Amino acid sequence: MRSFAQVTGVASAALLAALALAGCSVARGATASSIAATAAYIQQPTATGKTTVGYLDIRNNGAADQLISVSTSVGGTVVLRAPVRTGVAPVIMHTVPVIPIPSDSTVQLVPDSYHLLISGAGPMYDGKDITLQLRFAHAGTITILALVTNPESGGSSYFLN
Repeated sequence: MRSFAQVTGVASAALLAALALAGCSVARGATASSIAATAAYIQQPTATGKTTVGYLDIRNNGAADQLISVSTSVGGTVVLRAPVRTGVAPVIMHTVPVIPIPSDSTVQLVPDSYHLLISGAGPMYDGKDITLQLRFAHAGTITILALVTNPESGGSSYFLN
C-alpha cells in the first residue's frame, strides 16, 4: 500500500503536468496561486524586426511584486512601457524599469496603459504562438504562450474583442 505522501506527490506531479499541457503557467519559486498570466497576444509586426506591441493580463493572488523583464522565443528586445500621466489625452508613453503588480489584483497590459514594446525580433506569423518569459522580482520566471495576431486581416486584437 502506498503512503499518503507518495499518493499526494504523484497527484501533484500529475496536476502540474496537466496545467502545463493546458497552457497554464506557474511562477517558479512562487506558490501555484500567486502569479498567473493569461490572454497574451502580440500584434504581428509589419515586417520581421520591426517594432510591435504585446498585451496580457497578470493576476497576483499573493504579495506585491514587480514585472522586471520579458524575453521572447523569437529574440529581439522587449521594453516595458507605461503612460507618462494617466487620464490625460493624448496618451504619451515612456519606458519604465518595472511594472508594479499589487497584491491581490489583476494588472492588464493594454494599449493605453502598461504594455510590452518588442523590437528586432525574428519572424512572427498571424495565428501562431510565440513564447514569453516573464521575470518577476519575487515570484521568479513564468513562461506563457502569446498568440500573434494581425488586426488588419481580421485577426484578434484588443480593439476587436
